[in-house]
Amino acid sequence: MGVSAVADFLPYLRWLDIGGHEKAMKETANEMNCLVEEWLAEHRRQRELRGTKYGDEEDLMDVMLSICEDRDLPGFDADTIIKATCLVRSAISRNRHHDRNADMDFIFAPKQLPNTEKAQDELDVRVGKHRWVQESDIKNMVYLQAIVKEALRLCPAAPRLLPHESIEDCVISGYDIPKGTRLLVNIGKIHCDPDLWPNPDEFKPERFLTTHKDVDVRGNHFELIPFGSGRRMCPGISMGLQVVQYVLAVLLQGFEMKRPSDEPIDMIESFGLTILKASPLQVLLTLRLASSLYE
Repeated sequence: MGVSAVADFLPYLRWLDIGGHEKAMKETANEMNCLVEEWLAEHRRQRELRGTKYGDEEDLMDVMLSICEDRDLPGFDADTIIKATCLVRSAISRNRHHDRNADMDFIFAPKQLPNTEKAQDELDVRVGKHRWVQESDIKNMVYLQAIVKEALRLCPAAPRLLPHESIEDCVISGYDIPKGTRLLVNIGKIHCDPDLWPNPDEFKPERFLTTHKDVDVRGNHFELIPFGSGRRMCPGISMGLQVVQYVLAVLLQGFEMKRPSDEPIDMIESFGLTILKASPLQVLLTLRLASSLYE
């Protein structure tokens, strides 16, 4: 992920596989195929045991088996279609019932307007309307910081952290981890785990002022790790937080924001390594400070 290969720039050298990236990708694809093959076999065994009885434990693979088995499918066999669908779903899904997007889309959505109004009240008290907010003011903006934390919880820059690999055999919490084990951390799932976050689907900055007031995003609390954790966490965390918090503070202090219509916001995501909104967010801006401050 994110590796630049020589063949990307000089396609006629692809057959040389300089750096061995293509070989590594093929090996990884084979490993993933074997893994999903085991899942598929296990699901078939479970289906045979329970017969036609289904319950809450039925998942996507069970549904695909019900749809695809004993059907004449053009192009590929049923197993290939089921495995490919489940792999793609696993890669792009964050196990949520709707797509999520950039942090600002949550903050300025119609149902979040009370949150923005509270942040504006905080800005008016801490800074006032006679001057623009400064970076030095942000440390006093407790509610604004909570809004940013909640936005990063619901919508981190990417649904998964970069992969890691164990360099030697080890034991973690009683589990034997062999050398070469690759770890993919699904932060989208962690950030919306109901065992960690009450009402995880709701945008509630107040949780970071009450039940989760000691939880930070700097990798020390594993229930909230939008920038990763440990020695290889995102090196731009300080700058990223500073920019997001300051830009949000300036926007909220300087403008009243409303949607041009009551239609639901289009939350469809564009394809890429990071989560970007496919269509621009449209907002009506009204000045809320003295006109001289905008000159």
